[in-house]
Amino acid sequence: MTQELHWMILTVLMTALFWLPYLLDRLLSRGLVGTVRSDTPETGEQQSIWAKRAMKAHENAVENLAVFSPAVLVLHALNISTPATRLAVVVYFFARLAHYVVYTAGIPLGRTLTFTVGWLAQLVLIATILGWI
Repeated sequence: MTQELHWMILTVLMTALFWLPYLLDRLLSRGLVGTVRSDTPETGEQQSIWAKRAMKAHENAVENLAVFSPAVLVLHALNISTPATRLAVVVYFFARLAHYVVYTAGIPLGRTLTFTVGWLAQLVLIATILGWI
């Protein structure tokens, strides 16, 4: 397995786990019955502010997988692996982790900076595929 694929799988796993903190908050805020009721999953019932931000951070992480994962898979299909792509996937992973943390904590500047770093890492992958770097 290439380093790019390895970090993509770690990123997917991390993103898949991002829902756990806000689910735990929901259990504490609404109780088990209120959490599992299917008729009102997102009606604005009691939920901590940080948990609402965590939900948004998770949504953003999932949206960005739609750019990151295909780029990594195209790199793999084209048998491209460079020092830049290997660094970019690691940077992307940690930028997304930091983004989740600062978004959940409500740190606007940190949210913007970490998002930008992750976005630039995606651009490195795409620019490499296109032969621009």
